[in-house]
Amino acid sequence: MPIFSQIIFQAVRWAARKGLREEESFASEARKHEARRTGVRGETFAYWYLRRHGYVFVARNYMPRGAKGELDLVGYDGPTLAFVEVRTRTATEGHAGLPELSVTREKQHVLIRTAKRFIAERHTGNCPCRFDVLAIDNRPGHPPAVRLHKDAFSPQQ
Repeated sequence: MPIFSQIIFQAVRWAARKGLREEESFASEARKHEARRTGVRGETFAYWYLRRHGYVFVARNYMPRGAKGELDLVGYDGPTLAFVEVRTRTATEGHAGLPELSVTREKQHVLIRTAKRFIAERHTGNCPCRFDVLAIDNRPGHPPAVRLHKDAFSPQQ
């Protein structure tokens, strides 16, 4: 495992020691902006977490032209091309639930269609592929809790 990935992940982990989200704001626009920032921080945390676990990434935030959908992270886990959906949820009173449950059937279909476009555009050939979901529970004041679900769903569903 590259030492650089370990060092960067430790820095990202240290920065997230009190959560991925800053103090609570209540204005509607401010909440949307904070949610976007939390999502970006979650994706950055996930990127370095997975690099530390041996993933080699070829794309981040891939969006095909003229089509709906985005792939958060695309990388190789050994010989397998993994399409990783990152879900970050901040635990607050009255708002509970696992972030990985927010990957609905509709979202899965969008991810599958977008992955097919990625494969066609990048000419990846006949390498094995899978869809992973990385869930991050963010509790303010605590380090994030990470769960990686490899092969969370398949294109045949």
